[in-house]
Amino acid sequence: MGNLRFDVVQEAFRKKAVPVEIPAGKPSDYFGSLVFGRSNMRKYLDQDTYQRLVHCIDDGVPLDSEIADKVARGMKEWAMEHGATHVTHWFQPLTEGTAEKHDAFLTPDGNGTVIEKFDGKSLAQQEPDASSFPNGGIRATFEARGYTAWDPTSPVFIQDDTLCIPSVFIAYTGEALDYKTPLKKALKAVSDAAVPLCQLFDPKVKRVYSYLGWEQEYFLVDEDLFAARPDLMLTGRTLMGHSSSKNQQLGDHYFGSIPSRVAAFMKDVEIAGYQLGIPLKTRHNEVAPNQFEMAPVYEEANLSNDHNQMIMNVMTRLARKHGFVVLFHEKPFEGINGSGKHNNWSLGTDTGVQLMAPGKDARGNLQFVTFFVNVLAAVQRHNGLLKASVASAGNSHRLGGHEAPPTIVSAFVGNTMTEVLQKLRELPSGTPFEIAGKKGRKVGVVEIPEIFVDNTDRNRTSPFAFIGNRFEFRAVGSSANCAGALTVLSAAVAEQINEFKAAVDKAMAEGKTLEIAVMDCLKPLIGQILDTVCFEGNGYSEAWKKEAAKRGLDTESSMPRMFCQFTAPESVKLFTDLGVYSEKELEARNEVKWETYSTKVLIEARMAARMAVNHILPAGIEYQHRLLGDLDLLRQNYPHDWHKMAVTQKGLISECSALLADIKTRTDALNAAREAAEAKEDAFAKAIAAEKAAEALRLLRESIDKLEEITDNALWPLPKYRELLFIN
Repeated sequence: MGNLRFDVVQEAFRKKAVPVEIPAGKPSDYFGSLVFGRSNMRKYLDQDTYQRLVHCIDDGVPLDSEIADKVARGMKEWAMEHGATHVTHWFQPLTEGTAEKHDAFLTPDGNGTVIEKFDGKSLAQQEPDASSFPNGGIRATFEARGYTAWDPTSPVFIQDDTLCIPSVFIAYTGEALDYKTPLKKALKAVSDAAVPLCQLFDPKVKRVYSYLGWEQEYFLVDEDLFAARPDLMLTGRTLMGHSSSKNQQLGDHYFGSIPSRVAAFMKDVEIAGYQLGIPLKTRHNEVAPNQFEMAPVYEEANLSNDHNQMIMNVMTRLARKHGFVVLFHEKPFEGINGSGKHNNWSLGTDTGVQLMAPGKDARGNLQFVTFFVNVLAAVQRHNGLLKASVASAGNSHRLGGHEAPPTIVSAFVGNTMTEVLQKLRELPSGTPFEIAGKKGRKVGVVEIPEIFVDNTDRNRTSPFAFIGNRFEFRAVGSSANCAGALTVLSAAVAEQINEFKAAVDKAMAEGKTLEIAVMDCLKPLIGQILDTVCFEGNGYSEAWKKEAAKRGLDTESSMPRMFCQFTAPESVKLFTDLGVYSEKELEARNEVKWETYSTKVLIEARMAARMAVNHILPAGIEYQHRLLGDLDLLRQNYPHDWHKMAVTQKGLISECSALLADIKTRTDALNAAREAAEAKEDAFAKAIAAEKAAEALRLLRESIDKLEEITDNALWPLPKYRELLFIN
């Protein structure tokens, strides 16, 4: 029974690194070669068309049909020169992945021949079937019409033989059915809110950009071992498996030498990423064995999010070429670090000022403190909603353990900024003062020193941390679409800034100077955030859970209940006032989240029960049978002494029998919990019932893992953790 496992393990050990085909020239020579960016636009479009397309991209001005036709012709010519034969609107439905429907350029011309055709209408819009994508009840199954529409702000690219057009996805009735549409609305909302506030400090500001730098963590598993693990194949994580004697205790994998097979895979991914215009910068081993990370240079948030979705697709495809399967699940292996996708987020003006970094002079520092405090106030106000934005079945296993943030959203700002805020809090109302520049003399009672990344320490247990010139939202899961969390964060910040600007305007109308008006409006917020959301200690501690509840922070740990935050009255007001979501869209998203959660958990429950019956019980029974056979041999050959000689065997038989009974009992309990959940018709009720199935699965796993520890290694049917995690 165990031979298959040994065979695939030996095959995995024999694999060597696959040679990587490196394009000619430096990476800068082929960077963006598969992207219809501005250099290619200039080459394939006439000057007028190019300028009008750039105007559309930069200023949101719509393209008329004539210009769209010219753009489409230029795109088609460029794409065909690069071997493209098809075109697709590439979009991000609520499946947590991307979607494509390929149409050939090849079109009959009516004369018995064919031509390659692509026009402005095809560029601007497609009509994929909307009924089979998650929609939360917005569309009935027989109502299939949905539309994808080109997002010109994210460049068109080529993937294999297909011209991919980044697009939004909406229902026939106008509701958003994707991640991109609300993200773009939220990014506009935060810009619209921030610009008037910035203009108090610099009237030249016309636009505020959101920036995102994601850190993508992932595991690699040999594809042969992956194929021998039904749980990995169908759920993306191991539903059973005793921990390896050595895993990450020594910390020797972290930042260690990258294994040759993995390095070849990383190089291939980087080349593909560079060709797609993705500025990948960092690669390294992560803490857990066979866990790795990549990260790009910061980009505008909508484009950066598209790039993350693109590179995840590239990684999935190229991993197979190198004999791997890439795992984006937040917790594929029990007992070691899970994988996150830290979202490093900041704001910047079109005049080149980073709003999350200290300024060059007193006024610039006042502007920095203003945005810094308002972001934290938004996080405090909507901490439960932000937590809901990262909640998922996968993240339920990761959050709260092994360096992952806890399920309480707090903010870590470091000693430097905590001291600054404390000083500002203590100032008497109406006190005139200035905040010193980076290297300027102290002209008031508060001085902000030059803050670099290493000026603030790191807190691994903080979900939302200030790290020098940006905030790091660490709770986002590795499989997640960044847009979910960014949409909520952007909307919350936009709401807070709008209210703050109104308060400052009122204070200035009463005759206060800008500096006094701003500080008088900041002081109550500073006291509020210091007393609630700012926390510098250990987020894992039981004391913090009690303290967080006293502070009024959301301490809910049930994922299905977290999702309820989206339809709470304050959340509905937030999103509808800003035009990010309608109430109908929010209700639909909750339905999708509950359905996705319960579906994933119940698939795991069904898979674990079947593996217990088809894999684990037979292995345990076979081992028990061998032990009983050994007893018979002892009885036959040593009729007088066999009782003394068989103490070990009898103990193992007893332990094995008890575990087999537990596994059978707990499998039955798991099936009963799953069936009870499946019988629920209401999406929320089903998700709540699915949590009971998840707990039943956890108990079943305990018994299976104990049985694995005592069963003959040659009989165990599944690749073990020591084999899955230490082959590369």
